[in-house]
Amino acid sequence: MIELMGVAKAFGGVRAIDGVDLSIRQGELFGLIGRNGAGKSTLFQLMLGLVPADAGEVRIRGEAARGRGFLAVKRTLGYLPENVVLYDNLTGIETLRFFAKLKGVGLAQCEPLLDEVGLSGAASRKVREYSKGMKQRLGFAQALLGDPKLLFLDEPTNGLDPKGIREFYQTLRTRQQAGATIVVTSHILAEIQQRVDRLAILHGGRIRAVGSVQTLRGQTDLPISIDVLANSDDIGPLEAELRRAPFFNLTARGRHIGLQCPRHAKMTALAALSSLSDRIADLQIQEPSLEDVFLGCTETMA
Repeated sequence: MIELMGVAKAFGGVRAIDGVDLSIRQGELFGLIGRNGAGKSTLFQLMLGLVPADAGEVRIRGEAARGRGFLAVKRTLGYLPENVVLYDNLTGIETLRFFAKLKGVGLAQCEPLLDEVGLSGAASRKVREYSKGMKQRLGFAQALLGDPKLLFLDEPTNGLDPKGIREFYQTLRTRQQAGATIVVTSHILAEIQQRVDRLAILHGGRIRAVGSVQTLRGQTDLPISIDVLANSDDIGPLEAELRRAPFFNLTARGRHIGLQCPRHAKMTALAALSSLSDRIADLQIQEPSLEDVFLGCTETMA
């Protein structure tokens, strides 16, 4: 669906994108994460054909971005920018009808889309009366006009409450199941951790890692954290046993013992804990978070 090959883009003396190779498959919900200034927005602009690449090639649905055949492709795209700009003097339904006319989309789509994003009750209110979250929902609705086959969503949950975020991703999954390919950026890594199929970590204008969250955990080789709850206040004997197992960074707090183990020793560690089950009341295993993976990929490159 999306192919970037050796793509580079500079603004003045700043190299915003530096030799990016990336492939996004049809039907994926793909995440793009990186620090401020990493190049995420520039990469979006390149994929949308809004700015030309200085080097390399960007192909969307088989067509070169900014090429002669890309105009037809652009009609199948939906885009939600990070900062939504709307006309305050229009109502919600008027705003959506305005964008529908710009896109050449039938006006009959507008009311169902407002309902889909939870704004049917505010359709006749002026946008100036909308909260930030409501404006974000309206921006999302315009991105969905025309049933796009490819969605680019830049920080799409800004201003949404937890319920709104859940509903947003439910809508994305529905669209994905209908065949849409979706690319989303977010600074809230915990939010996308369990929701994207794959993701890319962008740092300094370069792709540093690509894969599923679980794949990236393996590549960074970060340790697994385990919290053990002893079944007795006397944790000394249990702590002594754990220090002989493949664990490190042991910390004790009350009946809780925190520890870590290398990823490659996970099964050995679980076997050791199982052999001590008569002394353990409960335990929790915590895989490295996406934030841990991100920092593990980028801290040495700062």
